[in-house]
Amino acid sequence: MIGTPRRELLDRVLIVNERHLHRVVTVYLSHFNACRPHRSLAQLAPAQVESGPPEPINLADYKVRRRPILRGLTSEYHGAA
Repeated sequence: MIGTPRRELLDRVLIVNERHLHRVVTVYLSHFNACRPHRSLAQLAPAQVESGPPEPINLADYKVRRRPILRGLTSEYHGAA
């Protein structure tokens, strides 16, 4: 688990102090556990393992909204009605 945050986060963000580090790591871990798909979990996020994959939706019925995480380092996408 150490390599992934280092490669995806700490190699790309200049940390200025301990408070900044705590905030950046907290946001990243929230994204990592709740939204980021994992190959070893059949493309589910760790928070989805117990409940299973979400129901598929027809994207033609929605506008897709991008929400930048950590000032655009990564993004989450959500359907907006």
